[in-house]
Amino acid sequence: MAATAHPVPRGKRRTVIGVVLLAAAMLALGFASVPLYRIFCQATGYNGTARKDLNAVAPGEVIGKIVNVRFDANVKPGMDWSFEPDDRVKRVAVGARQMAFFTAINNTDHTITGTAAFNVSPDQTGQYFTKIQCFCFTEQTLKAHERVRMPVIFFVDPAFATDPGTRDISEITLSYTFFPVASPKAAS
Repeated sequence: MAATAHPVPRGKRRTVIGVVLLAAAMLALGFASVPLYRIFCQATGYNGTARKDLNAVAPGEVIGKIVNVRFDANVKPGMDWSFEPDDRVKRVAVGARQMAFFTAINNTDHTITGTAAFNVSPDQTGQYFTKIQCFCFTEQTLKAHERVRMPVIFFVDPAFATDPGTRDISEITLSYTFFPVASPKAAS
């Protein structure tokens, strides 16, 4: 006896297609969530992420409002780079444009490309810490035993001094960690 195909009712077919499309959308959202979260944090300063604004202009010094900015530099274990700030702590005027330098050295006999992740603490200060230029915005490629000095240009927004959640904070820590890049992006 030959098997006969039974037609799938239209309602069940629609349900199956809907479930498949929903699963595909959820999978796509899962892959997009990390970059979307990073963009959100950089735009808002959420979770201690410094704001990135390449077009920002420091509003100008707020007289009498000084904060210490502590610089922390780390390298992922196994990445044979030396990485440190030129100054561990800098006293900065709130609202004034500032510049700090970090030095990285590739201690190996081969070229390594790295990227720096950053964070600002305490978390509530991230929304007021704006980076205008930073080595962390792009990958850094160091040849064997190469030493580079890398700048970061930033300012602390004057609203930092009047926010009830931050006005008693006297020190902000800007922390970087370098990670190796598996396959560097081609220069455009």
